[in-house]
Amino acid sequence: MKLVKGRPLDTERRLKKEVRVYDLLDELGMEYWRIDHEAAQTMEDCEDVDRMLDAVICKNLFLCNRQKTKFYLLMIPGEKTFKTKELSAQIQSARLSFAPEEYMEKFLDITPGSVSIMGLMNDTENQVQLLVDADVLEGEYLGCHPCINTSSLKLRTRDVFTTYLNAVHHDYIVVHLGTEQEK
Repeated sequence: MKLVKGRPLDTERRLKKEVRVYDLLDELGMEYWRIDHEAAQTMEDCEDVDRMLDAVICKNLFLCNRQKTKFYLLMIPGEKTFKTKELSAQIQSARLSFAPEEYMEKFLDITPGSVSIMGLMNDTENQVQLLVDADVLEGEYLGCHPCINTSSLKLRTRDVFTTYLNAVHHDYIVVHLGTEQEK
């Protein structure tokens, strides 16, 4: 495992959705670094990658309301605990839960374990609202998957939340999680 700048030299054995991420980042002139690794399914699996990336590594949670009419991609620092009640109050949406897998694939072209802000490039009809914990925005760099969990990217946070989101026509709502007292 090593940190390399830019896209892989050989993309023939990569999934099309991963290559589309590199194509877009290159087209936007965004600087990024990449690590290829074994499939990461949990935050614990990501610890070695995290150290190498030296960036804010986010939990990316794909959520929906009870009626499955509103969908959210929540980015929170990996060490924070997610409490549905705390988020629901901030976005005025009761009964949030994890969205079914089929919606993740339908809107973001991502499968479980690969959820990432990069999937918003596939949400051309803006079905998914991005929610970002304020602490994510404080880091100089953030880490995410390029729509597949066998690679991780390091990008400048400001580039992701300006250049990238503008290009994919998404905005974001800042939330403040982890402020509720532990009981």
